[in-house]
Amino acid sequence: MKLEFLSFDFDKFASEMQNLKEKKHFDYLVTIVGEDFGEEGLGCVYILENTDNHERCSVKMLAKTQICGDGMSSNGTGVTDGQLIPYIPTVSNIWHVADLLEREVYDFYGIVFLGHPDMRRLFLRSDFKGHPFRKDWQFNDEYTLEDDIEPDYGLEYYLDKDGHLQSKQNKLFGPDDYVINIGPQHPSTHGVLRLQTVLNGETVKRVYPHLGYIHRGIEKMCENMTYPQTLALTDRLNYLSAMMHRHALVGVIEEGMGVELTDRIKYIRTIMDELQRLDSHLLYVGCCAQDMGALTAFLYSMRDREHVLNCMEETTGGRLIQNYYRIGGLQDDIDPNFVKNVKDLVKYMKPIIQEYVDVFGDNIITHNRFEKVGPMSLEDCISYAVTGPAGRASGWKNDVRKNHPYDMYSQVEWEQITMTGCDTMDRYTCHIQEMYQSLHIIEQLIDNIPEGDFYVKQKPIIKVPEGQWYFSVEGASGEFGVYLDSRGDKSPYRLKMRPMGLSLTGALDPMLRGQKIADLVATGAAIDFVIPDIDR
Repeated sequence: MKLEFLSFDFDKFASEMQNLKEKKHFDYLVTIVGEDFGEEGLGCVYILENTDNHERCSVKMLAKTQICGDGMSSNGTGVTDGQLIPYIPTVSNIWHVADLLEREVYDFYGIVFLGHPDMRRLFLRSDFKGHPFRKDWQFNDEYTLEDDIEPDYGLEYYLDKDGHLQSKQNKLFGPDDYVINIGPQHPSTHGVLRLQTVLNGETVKRVYPHLGYIHRGIEKMCENMTYPQTLALTDRLNYLSAMMHRHALVGVIEEGMGVELTDRIKYIRTIMDELQRLDSHLLYVGCCAQDMGALTAFLYSMRDREHVLNCMEETTGGRLIQNYYRIGGLQDDIDPNFVKNVKDLVKYMKPIIQEYVDVFGDNIITHNRFEKVGPMSLEDCISYAVTGPAGRASGWKNDVRKNHPYDMYSQVEWEQITMTGCDTMDRYTCHIQEMYQSLHIIEQLIDNIPEGDFYVKQKPIIKVPEGQWYFSVEGASGEFGVYLDSRGDKSPYRLKMRPMGLSLTGALDPMLRGQKIADLVATGAAIDFVIPDIDR
């Protein structure tokens, strides 16, 4: 989607954004992209969707700057250092997902959001100097072995009656709060995620996610790479959605360049995406079981996941890191045995999925641990941008393959699975049912792959014309999108990835308030986040 930005006066920005939601029903905030626009200054791009008709729009807002008063520095702590602080009004009171999205922009660009109650860093250490995504930031290789002293307060910036930028501290914890850390080494956080959890006995009062333990600065790295070089990084974001992640990146580049793909490429990409979805969902149902202490169901799903990986490996050469899609098509044609082996896989998998339900899904213990656990209503799922099966379990028809079809998804028959239970049980069931739909999609395509080229030849040096684009796909856990700002060079000026898991992590707090601490493990397993995807 080529972006044509709406622009509002700074003083009317908050009210205009409120109007977009309330009057024009742009109730889904897809992402917020922080950017250093060069001579224009720092600012943000907001991508919104109307969930009724799936129309999307984008808003660009440049930050104003001021020296902050009352002894606060541009880095959030210490004595005023005389630096100008860029600021924009918050939209976290309009869309709840903006809470973490704005903190991410603050972390990397230093833009503060007026009225946001918790302006702390999200990915980097509290003592990190500067904001590394700015174009004028200078890298140095200094590091410290000292502990990171974390503030026990969030900063809230505001303009006083004279229009001067001020800040105040909002305490995160009360004097009697009992706080424990779940992660970053806890096995049920599925990676290095740290959830700072406030408890009352065994009841959860509040969850503060701490991210960035595996942050690699991938978006910043892409600014110094050619477009083909950037492709290698997407598979490392989420090896369970490697195909879909790279699909989004090559998709936005191809759209910007106006590349016309052959039908053969589209067929193969669609089949590979669905095989990757099966791979991810099989690991998901196994890990849900293992997190609840049921090892047998985990072994069942891992056994069958090997068959899926075998089919992919014949063509791509990889089981975890696939490296298969490239700008203009595919790295190579499919293996001669690919069609037969995929048809055998579909025939094998169709009856076997019921085994996971028999062994674990329909177990009385599973029902007790999953039903009415981690609830979230349809309205809250949209406000917190809980996409993927986790959102569809609350009745939100958010599947990108239906709402914004790409490749062959508009040419095949399949059902978008939605549930109404709004809980962990329905999130699990949604994943089970989606495996049947993936098999159904593959079945319709595998015998009809047309002849043609598997690659549309590109120039040796790939350059994207000037402009801004956003392209998204349906990953295994939700919407994964890529925003590209090109200045006509061989490298992207700004490449922003919309991770599937960041908004899911932000929704943990409202899902878990009032639940038991054991329910945190079940809820975390069921919403299906992958940490490298969040941290990037």
